[in-house]
Amino acid sequence: MSRPNSAASISGANDALGSAARDWEAVRAAADIQYAPLPAPAPPQTPDWLRHLGEWLEAIFGPLGRLLGLSWPVFGKVLIALAILAVAALVWQLVRALLARRASRQPAAEPEWAPDRDAALALLEDADRLAAEGQFAEATHLLLRRSVGQIAAARPDWLHPASTAREIAALPDLPARARGAVAVIAARVERSLFALRSLGPDDWQAARAAYAEFALADLPGAQGAA
Repeated sequence: MSRPNSAASISGANDALGSAARDWEAVRAAADIQYAPLPAPAPPQTPDWLRHLGEWLEAIFGPLGRLLGLSWPVFGKVLIALAILAVAALVWQLVRALLARRASRQPAAEPEWAPDRDAALALLEDADRLAAEGQFAEATHLLLRRSVGQIAAARPDWLHPASTAREIAALPDLPARARGAVAVIAARVERSLFALRSLGPDDWQAARAAYAEFALADLPGAQGAA
């Protein structure tokens, strides 16, 4: 009883194998499926001009490379590296020259403003005369009024008619020494006018020294006592 079953099983297996083989052959025969290996890509062709250049360089520099114990491929790479460095150095020189030319075209920084020396000396002389008479408030007020006038005459764009002494002392365009001098003098004048406090010799000396330090700092003896 088992032999017929075994024969049927073998026959069925053979039929399945045959069907699988036919299916595989059908797949292999399909034109839209690529089974053959693709051909290797052709090596890149060196342009004629580059090949001729390499031959020319080898003819010129090859003996030098052999003299140094280097083969031409190695020595050629050394020459290429040196050429790259030379080009980089040339580019850097050009860039540096352009930057230097641009910097030379920039306007020079404007010197720090200070009042005319003769005008500053004349102002101190007039104020000293008032202080010598004991009129310290008037002398200090004269310093403020005329120093603000000097600023307005030299830099009218810095001030406007309503500018107060405190606003002038905070002007960012005004040199730091000028701002400090105006602040010191204005504080004494405000104390005299609004606090109704008489100014003494110390107040006058502080205001005078502040103005002299700003206006005549480079003149010896300009900050002397009245």
